[in-house]
Amino acid sequence: MNKVDKHKEICERLNKLYAAKNKDYGDSFGKGFEEYGPIMPAIRLEDKLQRFKQLIKNEAEVKDESIIDTLMDLANYSIMTIIELEKDKEVS
Repeated sequence: MNKVDKHKEICERLNKLYAAKNKDYGDSFGKGFEEYGPIMPAIRLEDKLQRFKQLIKNEAEVKDESIIDTLMDLANYSIMTIIELEKDKEVS
């Protein structure tokens, strides 16, 4: 598989993960963004980045989240932030 195809496959996995988590959490990200603004995703992204840094340095005590899981969350948080930032443009 070439890198463009692999990118597409990862994006499809990201979308499935986003759909499932958004259903479970009830769009808490969008609601949090409306209430707190862009500082909210900055905090979530920072938390995930710190988790990534810890996972690459040390084996995790909690085994339910891998480096790839953490990176997928970082990617989805980034995309979700873009969605929220671009919502205002759609209304115009």
